[in-house]
Amino acid sequence: MTHVATPLHFSMNLLKMNIPKLFRKKRFYVLVFTLGFILFAYQFLELRYSDRTMVRKLAKNVQGYTATVHHYDTLNRHMRYVEIGDDKKPLLMFLHGAPSSSSFWKSYLRDSTLLATVKMLAPDRPGYGYSGFGKAETSIKKQAALVAKILKSKRKLHDIIILHGSSYGGTLAARLAMDYPDLVDGVIFQSASLAPGEETIYSITHPTSKWPLKHLIPTTLRIANEEKLSHEKELEKMAELWDNIKAAVIILQGTSDNLIWPSNATYAKEKLVNAAYVDLVWAEGQGHNLTWTKKELILSSIQKMVKLAGAKNMTTVR
Repeated sequence: MTHVATPLHFSMNLLKMNIPKLFRKKRFYVLVFTLGFILFAYQFLELRYSDRTMVRKLAKNVQGYTATVHHYDTLNRHMRYVEIGDDKKPLLMFLHGAPSSSSFWKSYLRDSTLLATVKMLAPDRPGYGYSGFGKAETSIKKQAALVAKILKSKRKLHDIIILHGSSYGGTLAARLAMDYPDLVDGVIFQSASLAPGEETIYSITHPTSKWPLKHLIPTTLRIANEEKLSHEKELEKMAELWDNIKAAVIILQGTSDNLIWPSNATYAKEKLVNAAYVDLVWAEGQGHNLTWTKKELILSSIQKMVKLAGAKNMTTVR
């Protein structure tokens, strides 16, 4: 059977002749996608706001409070934090997980209910945001010392200081309450990593923590990897320090959290033998991201903690 060359066939053949073979291979498109993602990640996945942007974002609050951003140097590190609210109210410090920064708490820092109740503050943990971005600090003790300088400067203004730590930020909150019990009146652990080895480490974490791959992934992910791989040993160092926590404690944990396992919550509850108050609240069927899925629970827990931390007599719940 004889095929007749139509104008369409001719055009298609010409198009194929002009396109390099490389462009017709799947590996080329995979390479383009990968490089594009890396460029996107480096520019957009830094997960941080500049000082000016942070202030502008937080200006969108009904009370009309203006946020302020502060920088300081201590222990050979540069640190940054943002604060907003009334100095006459109790102080609530938010501590973010990994990878993240103080910008993670944006919607909470401008929440009208919280601004009516507390003064709020959120630091960039070491290595994130503008606290020495890209320079990891795997020692939880050192991280606590870096953040404690803020609490020390604020203690004269606030009789009540509450820490709210999410995920890895919960680890830091625990260490602060252990090492500086006089600076902490209340702690809220939200999906917090507290028990050694009781969390998921993804298979990609190990290879991407080695040269040269660690230089090809976004900086925030590299810092998170370094923290993740040192986390178990750091938590083991804290195992004998739980008796130091005297503050009131509320533990919020999703029953379906596949990243920070629910066993972290029960571990903490058993360890908090000297805490003024302990309450474990299970979020049934919830995963790791309670920040967005259970915001009302978080807000009500903060309100409850303000009352608990200010009370002279607290009944322990176990």
